[in-house]
Amino acid sequence: MNRFVGDDVYLHLETTNGAYAAHRFGQPMAVCAYIRNGRVRFERAAIAGNRPYRVGLKMEQGWIYAEGLTDYEVDEKGRLLLAGHDDEGRLAVALQLSRTPWPMSALEEEA
Repeated sequence: MNRFVGDDVYLHLETTNGAYAAHRFGQPMAVCAYIRNGRVRFERAAIAGNRPYRVGLKMEQGWIYAEGLTDYEVDEKGRLLLAGHDDEGRLAVALQLSRTPWPMSALEEEA
C-alpha cells in the first residue's frame, strides 16, 4: 500500500452482507456500501489485526477504513486487491487501489 502513498489513485470499496447473508442474521434487508473509481490521495496507510485485519488510509481531510479483510494480491497490472470473505468464501468487503480507473464492465477489463 505504501507505493500508492502521495499519489492520486482510483479506489474501489464495497461492503455487503448481501441478499445471500440477510437470512443468517435475521435481517429483513441486505445492506451494502459501494464506490468505484473514487479518485483519492492518502498520506499514510495502516494495517492492523491478524486475519481478519483492517486497513486505514489517512487522507488530508479524513480516513478511508475497511475491516474484515482476509486476503490480498497484487495483479499483473500492479493493482492492489484486498478482500474479506466469510467462512463460506463469500465476499463481505473489498478495498482495491489502482493507478488507472477500474473498468465499468467485463468488456472494458478485456481491452
